[in-house]
Amino acid sequence: MISTLASLFVKLSAFSLVAFGGINALLPALYDLSVNQEHWINTQTFADYFAIAQAAPGPNLMTVTLIGWNVGGVLGAVIATVAIAWPSSIMIFFLQRTILNLRDKKKQQVIQYAAGALAVGLVLAAAWGIAVQINHSIAAHLLTIGTIAITYFTRWHPLYLIVIGGVLGVLGFI
Repeated sequence: MISTLASLFVKLSAFSLVAFGGINALLPALYDLSVNQEHWINTQTFADYFAIAQAAPGPNLMTVTLIGWNVGGVLGAVIATVAIAWPSSIMIFFLQRTILNLRDKKKQQVIQYAAGALAVGLVLAAAWGIAVQINHSIAAHLLTIGTIAITYFTRWHPLYLIVIGGVLGVLGFI
């Protein structure tokens, strides 16, 4: 058990260093690690944990916390949460200090806009990667495409989409 928790800590700490754009940008890699490589959870559990994390208030790192909880109970949840947070937090602290100390305000703005664009791109790529891995039916693909269209073209609150997905799941359509 200790070796599993140590592996959890080391692997999630490494993920943290490349979590540019947040945990959602890492979802395909996190899926591959937790489902395919380490077999900590299965595909359905990963999808369930992601849905819980998205529906719950607070940071999106709850997916990682839930995986840690599945691996090692409360201690696993704490280890996973700390592991995913500490490296990137330290790195961002020093990076932000460096950016704010730049004398050229134009360079500051360019760096901040580039970081924002990179984060959005990584999150979109991650969303696509997860959709490809967890959608196993035409109905699931259609739900994903419909959700994207509704999100893009309307101002519907995401909770409506979650309820629709939940109802379709309970009725056995996906």
